[in-house]
Amino acid sequence: MRADRLVALLLFLQVRGRVTVAEVAAELEVAERTARRDLEALAAAGIPVYSQRGRGGGWSLVGGARTDLTGLTADESRALFLLAGPSSSSPGLRTALRKLVRALPTTLRPDAEAAVRAGIADATDWSRTAVTADEPQLGALQRAVIDGVQVRMGYAAPGRSAGERTVHPLGLASKAGVSYLVAGTDGGLRAFRLSRVTSVEPTGEPAVRPDGFDLATAWRSLAAVMEDRMHAVTVRGRAEPGAEAVLQRLFGGRLRIGPVLADGWTGIEMDGPSAEVVASQLAGLGARVEVLDPPGTRARLAELAAELAALYGTP
Repeated sequence: MRADRLVALLLFLQVRGRVTVAEVAAELEVAERTARRDLEALAAAGIPVYSQRGRGGGWSLVGGARTDLTGLTADESRALFLLAGPSSSSPGLRTALRKLVRALPTTLRPDAEAAVRAGIADATDWSRTAVTADEPQLGALQRAVIDGVQVRMGYAAPGRSAGERTVHPLGLASKAGVSYLVAGTDGGLRAFRLSRVTSVEPTGEPAVRPDGFDLATAWRSLAAVMEDRMHAVTVRGRAEPGAEAVLQRLFGGRLRIGPVLADGWTGIEMDGPSAEVVASQLAGLGARVEVLDPPGTRARLAELAAELAALYGTP
């Protein structure tokens, strides 16, 4: 759910004391199905909200209707603001956070304000390129997931021009600072990197949610497939002293450093999507790394060396 709706819903609950789904939908100007999901999302996130069935029932904050969020403990409020703080570069979220701080008990406000200032999120990589979707596209995808509607989405896969496809948005996931849309397609569940989404247009048709769908389980399955692709081949070799730091930056957790050999060099193993890709990554290290196997990687390195020598070598 969106941060501004989170704040609005919390404040509405504390002012009204007990509310129905219909009242929440009218207040937030959303469908009743969306209002119910927002209330359930609050409860799932640990906010002290509970529902009561029957005549006169509804949804309430633990502790009743009060002028502050007495159901939140110091640890809970600190965790909430630490989570939201790194995203507070958004003007809308800054406004929402200020409202939520004012809704907290006086004793909790200093910690909450400090938590907001304790983190920052930078949406660009070291080449100054944005690594998250543009705000209009991200907002449109969030609304599509929450409202449960299909979207016609422009998407540019690596090395290809942008194409258009209709998908069933089911959830959003973030891995190592990169955001993905989990969606149903004609070919099954897929993960789409948000930075490659070029356009989003709701179709008005309801999204089909698979029976028993669980976002966390689906994401683990999709992530496992992508991780397997990054470990499709293992390249073994040896590196001269001092080259380990460069290799670590290139391969991260896909590098395994072995024992020091008799000549002072170090045994190494690296995983990659293909022997050719690993060869391309290692080519810049020149003679500081020697690949022992597989033969395909050695052959590709020899080809790269010949190409570079022909282009840059002395006539």
